[in-house]
Amino acid sequence: MKLKNNIFKIFIFIILGVLVGCGQPKEKRFSQERFLFGTYIQMIVYSENESKANNAMEKAFKEIERIDNKYNSKNENSIIYKLNESKNKEIDLDEEGVYIFKEIEKMYKVTDGAYDITIGPLLDLWGFGTEERIEVPTPDELKEVMKKIDFSKVEIRSNKFIVNGEEKIDTGSFLKGYALEKAKEVLIANNIKSGFISSISSIVTIGTKSDGTPWRVGVQDPKNPENRLGVVEIQNWAMGVSGDYQTYIEIKGKKYHHIMNKFTGYPIENKKMVVVICDSGFMADIYSTSFFGMSDDKILEFCEKNNVEVLIVKKDDSLLKTKNFKI
Repeated sequence: MKLKNNIFKIFIFIILGVLVGCGQPKEKRFSQERFLFGTYIQMIVYSENESKANNAMEKAFKEIERIDNKYNSKNENSIIYKLNESKNKEIDLDEEGVYIFKEIEKMYKVTDGAYDITIGPLLDLWGFGTEERIEVPTPDELKEVMKKIDFSKVEIRSNKFIVNGEEKIDTGSFLKGYALEKAKEVLIANNIKSGFISSISSIVTIGTKSDGTPWRVGVQDPKNPENRLGVVEIQNWAMGVSGDYQTYIEIKGKKYHHIMNKFTGYPIENKKMVVVICDSGFMADIYSTSFFGMSDDKILEFCEKNNVEVLIVKKDDSLLKTKNFKI
């Protein structure tokens, strides 16, 4: 079995256009990069002052680190890791924590339970954790582990977060997007008016580029990730991307990706990629995963009601998108 996570490939081609545009903007481009959440996170800001730009980015990275340390289920210091490992499955949440998990609860209900952050045991069974597999899980193995996947046993009562069963929380499908959104807020609070933060499959933006043109992001072709399907222009909005080629294992020469159908125990097969554009990096992350498990009609209906744009690459490589998604 081979486990592959393409963090060293450029998942979304960032077309910054530094040499493109009319005139010479007063602001200069500054950037920093850190390895957090198991991936590289890049920040780019435009500013007239180098010290101001670097100070703002330093504060924004500290905010990402704060969220990683506080909530990441893989971080031994986090309240979620401690909840997962404790016998007493109950913790107190502050206002931020209540907000995060109430939003998760909403999408669990919207997707009729398909989006479920207690999916961790199934991912571990398939070999996305520490133990490799040489065989596909047996029906009996799947049946047994799926007994431990059920977000309905999670209760948010006032500021109490309670797990009424053996379920464990996995923050991988949403926390990175939330961290980037909070980092964006820090940059704005430090007077950055033009900025871009990317963590491979998640992007948030502040305003436009310094020349007034939108940020341009090239979206990979899941059939051949070295190529692009096209270019998306965004400003002030966020993008979240989930694909069947991002993280996968190989068992006896066949690839199995990490976006699972919790009702069957197998990877979801009717979609190859989902690209979401909306006003929040947090929600873009949640939606891109959630839509993998929803019907096309329900996705389009949800997007229309919630001011969300989506592009879906289906199993047969056909495209489905909202009318305002330009690529």
